[in-house]
Amino acid sequence: MITQSHHAESFRLVPATSTPVSPEKVASLLASEWELFTKNTKGSLAESARSMKSLPLGVTSSFQHWDPYPISIVSAQGAWMTDVDGRQLLDLSMGFGAMLAGHLNPVVVEEVKASLDTGMLFVTPSPISTDAAERICRRFGIDQVRFTNSGTESTMYAVRVARSATGKRDIVKVEGGYHGSYDPFVVSAKPKLDTAGDSDFPTAVVDENLVAGNVHVVPYNNPESLEQIFAKHASTIACFIVEPVLENIGIVLPDAGYLERIRELCDQYGIVLIFDEVKTGLTAGHQGAAQRLGVKPDLITLAKSIGGGLTLAAFGGKQKYMDFVVNGKMAHFGTFNGNPLAMAGIRAVDKICTAETLAAAEALNQQALERISEIIEEYQLPAHTVGFGVKGCITWSTTPVRNYRDYKATDFGVAELSWLWSLNRGIITPPGLDEQWLISLAHGQKEIDILVEDFRSLAAALRS
Repeated sequence: MITQSHHAESFRLVPATSTPVSPEKVASLLASEWELFTKNTKGSLAESARSMKSLPLGVTSSFQHWDPYPISIVSAQGAWMTDVDGRQLLDLSMGFGAMLAGHLNPVVVEEVKASLDTGMLFVTPSPISTDAAERICRRFGIDQVRFTNSGTESTMYAVRVARSATGKRDIVKVEGGYHGSYDPFVVSAKPKLDTAGDSDFPTAVVDENLVAGNVHVVPYNNPESLEQIFAKHASTIACFIVEPVLENIGIVLPDAGYLERIRELCDQYGIVLIFDEVKTGLTAGHQGAAQRLGVKPDLITLAKSIGGGLTLAAFGGKQKYMDFVVNGKMAHFGTFNGNPLAMAGIRAVDKICTAETLAAAEALNQQALERISEIIEEYQLPAHTVGFGVKGCITWSTTPVRNYRDYKATDFGVAELSWLWSLNRGIITPPGLDEQWLISLAHGQKEIDILVEDFRSLAAALRS
């Protein structure tokens, strides 16, 4: 096997050789798997029909929907969920990281119950929120933090801080990067290639329902393109917002030196660097991606993994930028910000997500990646494995995916089959075909073995 030049704190293993998979075989397996799905999920079918009457698409967030209908869950415990048909499903989605502690982690439950004894919502300053802020600042190495209730809120406010601090308005983002549903961030999140223009200097693709402002779009892992945009438009660009590791299109790793270079360019051109760590955060390690990867942004955004499953997010960073919240130039409001129940989640996660516990979860993830890599090589599959922290994925490509255009060239047919194959055998991962599995504190050797052997059965079916 050969490796590529990616950041040393990440994992990618691409086989030296492979053999194509028959499209006819994939199509045949997909047809039989969809038939099996509808046979075994009558309860979810009925629940979907019911929910359609009161919920658009029958779901509370549009990504949850897929055709013909999604699985409906009634309960969860540890690393497992139970659907309306009574099936036990191994959860390898874990809320994109929000359930890093596991479902109903006892420490989280204990902290929340204790919080309920003192109050649910104060809408005033409290030692409870101050304690949580101190924990976040200490763990992520930032000067100050403000709490919000969603990743979208946090990225939106981080951009507003950057605009207030610089007096400039334009934004630069990465093609294929996702930062929530604030209008500028939906630009080129997953654009169609026939409208996206040149791969080195992409066209900003803006949906008709957006009021996005001026957004420049650049390829990930292409500092030369970023420098040209900066050189031409630095006088109007407030910030560059980027996931340090892209996790909306599988897992796309930074090239060695890429993050260091964009830090240099932002300093050179006076542009605020924002790391969106909504998806990385503690899934990257006990201090987050920025510290693990060795590049300090000006501002970071956090959510999901920091709250133990409670509704919680945050933005923060260097004092000189957060001072624009202090002086009122960037007003930040929110009735539910820093509410005691969310702060209980922070306390719990701070206690249980130690360097040791997260290293143990990462070791299990690494084991899964290595064992699946061996299966890929054994069956000469046109795929490779990628991992970062406690997350991993199988990318159906024979070459590394370094940006959105590479991602669009992957085999989505086999990716759909892989997802559906696992779902039919009791493993649930996100339905987007471009997400990743997550090994939480609740997963153990049993769950890793299930993941690996499930993939082995798919590999055998593809080559049968």
